[in-house]
Amino acid sequence: MKSLFPSLNLIILCLVILRVQGDVGTAMPYDPPYLPTRCKGYDPGQFPEGEYFIAASNGLWDNGAACGQRYRVRCISGPKRPCRGETIFVEVVDFCRSNVCPATMTLSNKAFNAISRNPDAKINVEYTQ
Repeated sequence: MKSLFPSLNLIILCLVILRVQGDVGTAMPYDPPYLPTRCKGYDPGQFPEGEYFIAASNGLWDNGAACGQRYRVRCISGPKRPCRGETIFVEVVDFCRSNVCPATMTLSNKAFNAISRNPDAKINVEYTQ
C-alpha cells in the first residue's frame, strides 16, 4: 500500500503540470488613480472597454513594448481560497516599477474582483499572451 502513494503523488503532479497552459506569476489589485499611465499618459481613452487592464512589472514590461498587449489571466491559488474560477482578458496600460510593484501584474480593481473573492489578497495567476 505504501508504494501506491508515491505513484499517486506523481500522477497528481503530472496532471497539475499539464493543466497549466501559460506562465505563472502573482497579481494584486491596482488601486486608482489610474492616470497618468506610462503607456498613454493622461489619455482617458486608453482604457479598454470593461475596464479590465493591468500595470505590468519588469518581467512583462519589456521597455514599453508591453503597452497594449492583451493577456488571458486566471487565479490559480492564494490565501483563503480566493479564486472565483473565472478567466478574463486584460490589456497592459501601465508600468509597475519594480521597487514598488508587489506582483508580476497589478490588475484594475474590476479585473481583480472578477477573478478573486478576496480584494486584499496577493494571488497566484496563470497568464498567457
